[in-house]
Amino acid sequence: MRLTRITTADLDHWITTQSKDRFIITVLGRSISAKQLSIVSAIIAAQSLNLDRIERLSARMSLAAHTPNSNACVELRASGIVRSESQMREELMVAAHDLSIDVAFQRESIFRRNRRLFAFDMDSTLIQAEVIDELARMAGVGDQAVKITEAAMSGELDFKESFTRRVGLLRGLPEHRILELLDTIPLVEGADRLIGTLKLLGYKTAILSGGFTFYARHLQSRLGIDYVYANELDIVDGAVSGQIKTEIVDGAKKAELLRQIARQENISLEQVVAVGDGANDLPMLGIAGMGIAFRAKPLVRQSAGHAVSFLGLDSLLYLIGVRDRDLDAASNQQA
Repeated sequence: MRLTRITTADLDHWITTQSKDRFIITVLGRSISAKQLSIVSAIIAAQSLNLDRIERLSARMSLAAHTPNSNACVELRASGIVRSESQMREELMVAAHDLSIDVAFQRESIFRRNRRLFAFDMDSTLIQAEVIDELARMAGVGDQAVKITEAAMSGELDFKESFTRRVGLLRGLPEHRILELLDTIPLVEGADRLIGTLKLLGYKTAILSGGFTFYARHLQSRLGIDYVYANELDIVDGAVSGQIKTEIVDGAKKAELLRQIARQENISLEQVVAVGDGANDLPMLGIAGMGIAFRAKPLVRQSAGHAVSFLGLDSLLYLIGVRDRDLDAASNQQA
């Protein structure tokens, strides 16, 4: 054991810092360079915060064999009295864009490692397409539906109106054609690893989707999702009627359902992580303890508390403090 003598003044300074605010800045990318960390660290230092710890959460990567979908993550812990949190967030967002990385900024709190529920949008969040657009292509009205979808996701068009118009385009599409989609749309990168790890850790999961129940229930069975809420597509005489049987799940409904699930699970909304990509996801992202815009439209990225654009869904594990070596150890124990 080695001991280092310190002065009383140094001890008093250390004690004083223990009562200051604490922050976690998570840097994510396919790879992370010293230059990128230097720029992020400079933004932190300019806000009079002290860097207390720097830790790599991702696994070590071989320089000889680069994996295309590899994850790199470095977590920085800082403390102090921030001069302007809004300015710091804005500067980190700009730096992340310029450096082609993601940077998440969180206040350290009791809830950070005590999240209990992950709620996901489905289309373009858990799966790599919009189901309604794929159905529209089957019906020969794909171009019309895509234009309406883009206007809705960017916030230019009310979701209920856009959804009603798109479903109307599907009238007459045979039911058997709809079911052909179930095994053709791939999951988003990292979705199965994320959901599997969350189940291992005892988290509850939910799909709150403006899409359709037939596909959401398929994912529920495949991934083991606990809650599913989506829109029931009306089928009459073996074909789509062009109507919706239930209340449309729009942005406001997603937020209402998220509150309902939290009450049912007897947890605080601070313990909820919500993930989505469209403007209709913003209400649930806004009330969750952590709202994450995943590969989202610019409006959503700017409005959400956190944004991940360059990595897969499994990178969200880093934001709740999970390290790759922890998962490797757990896998070895199970084996």
